[in-house]
Amino acid sequence: MSNEDFFLGRKNQVKSITNFLNSNKNNAALVYGRRRVGKTELIKHCLNQILATSIYYECKETSELNNVESFSEIISETFGLPPLAFNSFEATLAFLYKQATEKEIIVVIDEYPYIRNVVKGLDSIIQSFVDNNKSKLKLILCGSYVETMKSLLEEKSPLYGRFDLVMHLKAMDYYESSLFYKDFSNEDKIRLYSVFGGIPYYNRLIDSSKSVKQNIIDLIASPDSRFENEVQMYLKSEISKMVNAYEVFEALAKGYVRFSDILSQSKVSSSPTLVDILEKLIKMDVVTKEFPINDENNRKKVGYYVSDQLTLFYFKYIYRNLSRLAVMDSDVFYEKFIKNDFEEHYVPKTFEQVCKQFLIRKNRLGELEDSFEKIGKYYYDDPVNHKNGEFDIVTENDSSYIFYEAKFKDEKLDKNLIYTEIKQVNDTGLVCNKYGFFSKSGYKEIDENYKKQLILYSIEDLFSED
Repeated sequence: MSNEDFFLGRKNQVKSITNFLNSNKNNAALVYGRRRVGKTELIKHCLNQILATSIYYECKETSELNNVESFSEIISETFGLPPLAFNSFEATLAFLYKQATEKEIIVVIDEYPYIRNVVKGLDSIIQSFVDNNKSKLKLILCGSYVETMKSLLEEKSPLYGRFDLVMHLKAMDYYESSLFYKDFSNEDKIRLYSVFGGIPYYNRLIDSSKSVKQNIIDLIASPDSRFENEVQMYLKSEISKMVNAYEVFEALAKGYVRFSDILSQSKVSSSPTLVDILEKLIKMDVVTKEFPINDENNRKKVGYYVSDQLTLFYFKYIYRNLSRLAVMDSDVFYEKFIKNDFEEHYVPKTFEQVCKQFLIRKNRLGELEDSFEKIGKYYYDDPVNHKNGEFDIVTENDSSYIFYEAKFKDEKLDKNLIYTEIKQVNDTGLVCNKYGFFSKSGYKEIDENYKKQLILYSIEDLFSED
């Protein structure tokens, strides 16, 4: 199967890049995102949709001359020319811009930070080409080092304001991810997403002829599995000089989300050190920082969460048990260290995130009767019962709230459980005009008159066609 045939999802991103490529005005674009997120496949897919000559070069973590030689070979092959010899990356680009005087050429420089590190002033060199571009060349800079790529957009950067298209490519949501394993049941799609998340590279390796359990064992929960070293290799490439990062991940995977709790659990030496670690992980797109929607400026109520599902699964079940995994039968290991917690806690927690993504997806499409401007956690104080806490999914529109509860359980949701949840909400003082519920197994015994206050979703609604 070709890459083009195998390309799934990313409709909006494909449209944006295709519009850039087809425009007569645009001449530079920046596409970036963490490793494995699908940048290269997205760009190549878009290039396949147009007729213009395109040159794609992935930079190597080596010298300028070595990159120039490799780049030159591709250029020679593309134009059917004898071997070309350039003495610098700048000369190579100059040749391409000259070639594009008469016909349109698209040049993609992938993993741009590698060549940027070895060519002094490369940002300024490219700025000069872009500013003086009188040819038909379109340049796309692409890279996985998110922090470096974002720096190109800062006001102090020579390339500031030079990009006609800027795309921060992030992981797919649950719906687009499910397109990779559409033969599974809706319940199993939730389970698979909870492990492999929205990274296309991971999802393409899921085998539809095997169970969820067997896919987990084969890909991540057995010695010599495909992703046995994936998480650590990815993290080491970005945080090799960061002490205690793994301990921070372990604390997050155990459910410690408040800064003070992470600090005490991870044994990080100081608050400033933990701040630096968390900020780095956020910039890498593997950790997210969330404030409650009703108190967005309160630092004490901020929560930190692992946003990459494979990383979360790895530190939840694999990392702490690596010694056991090496000497145990994989099925026994799964039954003992993964199965129960996975079904009872891990997947239901992911289900909440899936339901939140569903609401965002429908809100963007204008398909919600009760649209919203904000969605997130709602923090509450309950002085009567001497406690405080958060509701995980609450939407807000013009100071009007809707509370949502997600239940990934085998039992149908009945009126008693719904009334109990609503009473809990009301007891905290959160005034809602409606109450929403997501149920894996459906509903029973719901009073028709009471339904006017309720928004009831099934798991089938989550995977209905857009």
